[in-house]
Amino acid sequence: MLSNRRLFLLLTTAIAPMLWGTTYVVTTEFLPPHRPLLAALLRALPAGLLLVAITRVLPRGSWWWRSLVLGTLNIGAFNALLFVGAYRLPGGVAATVGAIQPLLVALLSAGLLRQRLSLRTVLTAIAGVFGVGLLVLRATARLDTWGVLAAAGGAVVMAFGVVLSKRWTSPAPLLATTGWQLVAGGLVLLPVTFLVEGAFPAFTLRNLAGYSYLALFGSAIAYALWFRGLRELVPTEVTFLGLLSPVVATTLGWLLLAQHLTTLQAVGGFVVLAALVTAQVRRTPKKPVVETRVLVPAGEGC
Repeated sequence: MLSNRRLFLLLTTAIAPMLWGTTYVVTTEFLPPHRPLLAALLRALPAGLLLVAITRVLPRGSWWWRSLVLGTLNIGAFNALLFVGAYRLPGGVAATVGAIQPLLVALLSAGLLRQRLSLRTVLTAIAGVFGVGLLVLRATARLDTWGVLAAAGGAVVMAFGVVLSKRWTSPAPLLATTGWQLVAGGLVLLPVTFLVEGAFPAFTLRNLAGYSYLALFGSAIAYALWFRGLRELVPTEVTFLGLLSPVVATTLGWLLLAQHLTTLQAVGGFVVLAALVTAQVRRTPKKPVVETRVLVPAGEGC
């Protein structure tokens, strides 16, 4: 069953992967070509610095190294591997490999958070991968070993980041913790970006508008909503919401870029949404039947 508060948390957390689903359109229409790591860097570091400047709260004690670990897993390493996979693989293959993340989170939650791993969760996660495959895969898609490993590695590091974000609950305000992770992830990406892609190119106003959108909406707002969901909800429930990202990306491609949407893709989208809803619905335990006996005083009765 879904309480009003839990439903509100799920809906607001779902905004995060929906915003991430707009990244493809923004990248292709607004950003300079062939600079994926630069896009990852400029969506993370400026957003993190903005949140740290607003909250004026710095990590204390163990949260210096925890912020570095979480920022590397959730943002730095994840984005680097994600873009390597996206460049070496057709988008559909990369998205399908990445869709294994809910299953990975369920397995890690069982080991690190002692949460029960049910057959229902496993089957729902497999259905989600199948639905994403129908939605985004093409018959002409070609596999690349390093691309598949990068996409799978991205799913693994993000899964660890999700579970550790639940295990390590920061006492600081949510926006501050989000800012720490974005700054840490951006600093990890900074040297990698310069080594792989070189110096920054000349930006147009269109490019700056695209980077600003990704930093403000795709990072500052999206990650704050995502991490709030991880604080208050079960990690497996939250990570299933990530399946909304390829659904939104495909829908926007159809609406804005005149991309063709097949019946098979529509079926895949329905399967993804069905898996997502199934993952959020909890079974209500049956109440034990209490047998009531009526005591009849001696001397009374038929």
